[in-house]
Amino acid sequence: MESEKDKTEFWRWLEYHSVMPGKDWRKANVITAGVDVGSVGSKAVVMIDGEIYSWSVLRTGSNSSDSAKKALDWAMQDTGLSLKDFHYIVGTGYGRVNVPMANRAITEIACHAKGANYIWGPSVRTVLDVGGQDVKAIRCDDTGKVVSFLMNDKCAAGTGRGMEVIADLLKIPIEDVGKVSLSVTEEPEPVSSTCVVFAKTEAVGLLRKGWSKEKVLASYIRAMAIRMSELIEKVGCEKEFVITGGQSKNIGIVQRVENILGVKRLPVPNLETTGLDPASAGAIGAALFAKALYEKEKHR
Repeated sequence: MESEKDKTEFWRWLEYHSVMPGKDWRKANVITAGVDVGSVGSKAVVMIDGEIYSWSVLRTGSNSSDSAKKALDWAMQDTGLSLKDFHYIVGTGYGRVNVPMANRAITEIACHAKGANYIWGPSVRTVLDVGGQDVKAIRCDDTGKVVSFLMNDKCAAGTGRGMEVIADLLKIPIEDVGKVSLSVTEEPEPVSSTCVVFAKTEAVGLLRKGWSKEKVLASYIRAMAIRMSELIEKVGCEKEFVITGGQSKNIGIVQRVENILGVKRLPVPNLETTGLDPASAGAIGAALFAKALYEKEKHR
């Protein structure tokens, strides 16, 4: 008989939304939104006059258009906003061409660079974006414009989806995998597989050999951190360095990447007080592009 623990969805990460207190969109001159439909998560950010007003992060469903609508609807919840109040909306991410309310679609690479510039300021030069199905290393200038980038989209290992698979296999809540992976007394050899399917098979084999769940997890995350670091080194790591995407909250990845590169990432702002969420960097960048595009059209 299946136990309650067996029924637990260890892969299920926290969905959330919020509205910044003390701000009134009705007094704004320009209201924009960025909707980032990723392969695993969908994010929406509403901006008023270029400042974050509300946001949402939820799981992408089977339909990109529905996920985009749900994300923006949730970001508008309890605000009184409706679609007709927006001056411009930009779609980005894996499903950017399927954001029905968007005036335009822009690549997630450009949006993450712009969003990182907004979150951390003009000193940011290198961005590691760990998405649901791929990893991107981006170099940008002081305006958040992309200078160069490299992308690893051959496999989902080490991305949000890969981490979900491993969390479920090891029966460790996905919100805890980073912390648990750092609980080992000595770093194990990294798993050899670059494919999430084979990495899972390898992890099962290590468990059968008597490895603890913590050691297997550390081996998996270390392997992913090595591959992410190699991507950054190929594009050229310049300070200041930041991590965006859902895995920016995975302390196991963050600390290992920092150790391999010998570079500390810039600290993450307090989400509750600032609305600056590295997981939503793409949506933030999209909302900023929306403002610029609207103002450009207005002054033609």
